[in-house]
Amino acid sequence: MNEAETRAEYIDPKLKESGWGAAEGTKILREYNITVGKIQTGGGRAKPLIADYVLVYKGCKLAVIEAKSDELEVGEGVAQAKSYAEMLHIDRTYSSNGKEIYQICMKTGEEGLITAFPSPDELWNKTFASQNQWQDKFNQVPFEDIGGTKDVRYYQEIAVNNAMAAIAEDKQRVLLTLATGTGKTFIAFQIAWKLYHTRWNLKRDGSRRPRILFLADRNILADQAFNAFSAFPEDALARIKPHEIRRKGRVPTSGSIFFTIFQTFMSGKDKDGNPAPYFGQYPNDYFDFIVIDECHRGGANDESNWRGIMEYFSPAVQLGLTATPKRKDNVDTYRYFGEPAYV
Repeated sequence: MNEAETRAEYIDPKLKESGWGAAEGTKILREYNITVGKIQTGGGRAKPLIADYVLVYKGCKLAVIEAKSDELEVGEGVAQAKSYAEMLHIDRTYSSNGKEIYQICMKTGEEGLITAFPSPDELWNKTFASQNQWQDKFNQVPFEDIGGTKDVRYYQEIAVNNAMAAIAEDKQRVLLTLATGTGKTFIAFQIAWKLYHTRWNLKRDGSRRPRILFLADRNILADQAFNAFSAFPEDALARIKPHEIRRKGRVPTSGSIFFTIFQTFMSGKDKDGNPAPYFGQYPNDYFDFIVIDECHRGGANDESNWRGIMEYFSPAVQLGLTATPKRKDNVDTYRYFGEPAYV
């Protein structure tokens, strides 16, 4: 048989026998595009990377399966299975020629033949040693594709998942290091989307939607982020601008996701003309979650005035986004946030 026939005659039935595609909450992604292929010189694209199967349970990708023809040895797909699992940050991966199933655990390095694919619950318990209520809730919220116009790239999904895991584990500071052009704002949007729709907040009780602050150092970045979050309800978004604060005499409090720049928050004067930063009009525990864009520019620097904003809102979970790897001139950023959840 060729590979397609092997999948239909052998592998698909074995997956069904183990509950995949049949049990509630399970999904089998066939011909899953990991990459669409890099654009090459001359305008063409490299060959895309496509996994034969990705097994999903409770909204979480748990395993990759590389299929081979039943005329080939099961070991023929092992290297590819490992490569795809490494790219997707998936713990369990399999190679199968329909007759045999070869399992690899990426964490321990343990590998060998097994008689059947594990059930969804078995694979879940192998992947997650301890259960976490918020992790489960975050996984249940699908990634938002903005009306089908924007797919989440595999590394963006990993960055989001790592950030959500840190939040679920009650980490107060989270850092994501991603190169320029990899979609840091889109990643922040996906994180906010999951927090918003699970009603996560500092009390972790689901009683209300979170209040999220997006902080940038330039208006163009704050405006871009505001526009990038357009999938949220219009009344959930609020742009904090100094002239609006002066006109209304107070900072805005209507909304769930607020966007501003550090300079706006640092400005403001009292009735006597003395400095009275606008951020002080909010209670220090007002925001549940704060995104600091381009945090390497000085937001986490001990010498920066911006540090005062972050310290004032210290009860909030703070997510730093940076394109700059750790080096001498930004060591304070890494000291403040800790080691990156994704790099």
